[in-house]
Amino acid sequence: QVHFVEFGGGTVQAGGSLRLSCAASGRAISNYGVGWFRQAPGKEREYVSALHGTGLRYYSDSVKGRFTISKDNAENTMYLQMNSLKPEDTAVYYCAIQRSRITPRYYFSDAYEYWGQGIQVTVSS
Repeated sequence: QVHFVEFGGGTVQAGGSLRLSCAASGRAISNYGVGWFRQAPGKEREYVSALHGTGLRYYSDSVKGRFTISKDNAENTMYLQMNSLKPEDTAVYYCAIQRSRITPRYYFSDAYEYWGQGIQVTVSS
């Protein structure tokens, strides 16, 4: 089984920064793509960012230039650095591991096999 430990969420003022961490066990993320999604109250879960096993990074338009995805294969941990946070970034953030090393469907949730439990991020205005 695959398990995750997520940390780094919390409440921050607009313009501030947070760094989410998601440590995985049970699957070596070096062999798979990873990603982050988020879900705001009353809204559907949406794609935020993806990192292929090849190292290619992708971002949604809403976070491009502000968020950075990365991973440490030795620690089996993925990260999401979030800068210049806005109130509309408020959501529960989920880390996830893709079904393969690379997929063109990285922005669809069904491309991901394992999901973290979610961590709350709140940005106050």
